[in-house]
Amino acid sequence: MKIQVSALQAMCRQVFGFRLAMIALAAPAALLHAAPGLGVRLVGGAVVVTFMASYVLFRDWERFGPLLLRHPSLLAADTLVGSLLLISAGPDTTLAYVSVCTPLLAGLVYSWRGAACFASLQSLILLLVHATLKADRHAPVAEALLLPGLCVIAGAMGSTLRNLMLRFGAATQALTTVQARLAAAEAVSAERARLAREMHDSVAKTLYGVALAADGLAATASTEAPDPARIRAQADLVSRSARRAATESRELLRDLRQQAPPDGAEDVPFWPELHAYIRDFTSRTALNTTCVLPPPNTLAALPPLPAPLARHLLSITAEALENAHRHACATEVDVHAAVHGELLRLTVHDDGRGLPAGTTLDGLRASGHFGLLGMVERAAQMGARIRIGRGGHERGTEVRVEVPLSALNHSATAPAEP
Repeated sequence: MKIQVSALQAMCRQVFGFRLAMIALAAPAALLHAAPGLGVRLVGGAVVVTFMASYVLFRDWERFGPLLLRHPSLLAADTLVGSLLLISAGPDTTLAYVSVCTPLLAGLVYSWRGAACFASLQSLILLLVHATLKADRHAPVAEALLLPGLCVIAGAMGSTLRNLMLRFGAATQALTTVQARLAAAEAVSAERARLAREMHDSVAKTLYGVALAADGLAATASTEAPDPARIRAQADLVSRSARRAATESRELLRDLRQQAPPDGAEDVPFWPELHAYIRDFTSRTALNTTCVLPPPNTLAALPPLPAPLARHLLSITAEALENAHRHACATEVDVHAAVHGELLRLTVHDDGRGLPAGTTLDGLRASGHFGLLGMVERAAQMGARIRIGRGGHERGTEVRVEVPLSALNHSATAPAEP
């Protein structure tokens, strides 16, 4: 609604600005043709009243426009006062254009009813003035009806413009509402996808480890001569995994209740956490894992990694390592991080059996495998490029993430490639 109100205010200002110019041009002619004495004073007063009224409304419409909107009699009084100028100067002067402005303004302010009323009033005044001033000669009918016809047309134009503005405002408001609903739906969808990734990368993996540990404990306990030390170790593994799952669940719930971190959130010590996770992964899975990180002087020259970007990189690395352990039947995994020009490149390569031929993101989504899909979504959110495939190796799977160094200082959005 604010858009069409502003447009109507601007158009009304323009109408009053035009009135000001026409009154200023016609005032000398009106004063010259006025009768000496009282006539000059009446015409002079009419000039001052109409000029000042137009000036006040032109300059401060927001303040005095509502008053004119509530009281149409003010515009009627202005029309009658202006008729004195029209009688004095004559319908052949620029005051005739002021007369046409009145029904145009009435159409903008009062809709079609006001336009019809003031067009009729102004037309009647013009006909009377024309008949009075030109009674001594026979003027053509077309000349007498020209200005009243223009008044009718101007009133119709004002009413039409008002309706167009109102419809445009309603359409704009409806579009804004739809956009707000779409934005809310997109926000909900993005939040659901984020929670799905977090649960897949944390609680789901931990619960899977609990199930494997429980299966091993059950198998050990069901042997004819169970080893108490091995049973205690496996039971301790189940207990630690269960506590870890509970901790991750609490973190997810706390993240749901808290608002998003501000832009100036503290940076995460990414490299120590990455090294610690790889060390824990190696001890937990007994899978031979090597880790090559940038030298200390290179790390010191790099900007600190923002907290969201560091979490995404850690999650992608963890997902790639878990896939190598669970699905690839790999014997070795190499994690390599380096700076190449303006890119921070992180690669995870295993010597396993690799991805099946014809693997696509849509196929993984349809079959309920969301690990690779979550990796691609995380890369897209942090403005990185990700490639998942064989790479330059003869076998296995390589996950390569390339992050522009400019993304370490601000959020960016870039396409992700499967």
